[in-house]
Amino acid sequence: MSNFTTLLKTRRSANKFLMDVEIPDKDLDDIFNLVKYAPSAFNLQHTHYVVVKDPDLKEKVYEAANKQYKVHTASAVIAVLGDLEAYKDVAMLNEGLLNLGVLSKQEYDMTVNSTLAFYEERGETFQREDAIRNASLSAMQMMLIAKDLGWDTCPMIGFDPEALRKALNISEAHVPVMLIAIGKEDSSNQRPRGYRKPVAEFVKYL
Repeated sequence: MSNFTTLLKTRRSANKFLMDVEIPDKDLDDIFNLVKYAPSAFNLQHTHYVVVKDPDLKEKVYEAANKQYKVHTASAVIAVLGDLEAYKDVAMLNEGLLNLGVLSKQEYDMTVNSTLAFYEERGETFQREDAIRNASLSAMQMMLIAKDLGWDTCPMIGFDPEALRKALNISEAHVPVMLIAIGKEDSSNQRPRGYRKPVAEFVKYL
């Protein structure tokens, strides 16, 4: 079994963390320096993260997250945000390729104009869906990287988005997609892994 297969099978959603374990900023930087390689539509890099370690702010997130105990025990809780206006950065994100000569001016202009049109023509609902879709891809990669570096995580959707927005001063241009609690799992009463469907129940070959 490969190291990656082992990683996939050992990553679990931790429902309880060891208390008073501090996660160093360097570890978080190491995680996010790898997270940035996650795929995103048109390389727009829609995902933004807010890492909450401050005890007072963490308490506000705890309240917004329906007082879930894992928020209290986690070393940090991370808000995963999707940028609704990520497509507006397309010119800036492609300037490097233009300056390096990878893209001609014509190709650059075409890339910028076609990307802007793609999102503007599809409207706000699509922009929101795509922000969530791309942030979810990034968040899954973040949790795998964290596990590989020795940290346990738990994705959470049980929270009040507006209360979270207020607590963390999240702009209207960003949609809260999920919370991720991170720390060292307290596995003293760990449940067996939940049932997983056989491949034939969720895959269809045509």
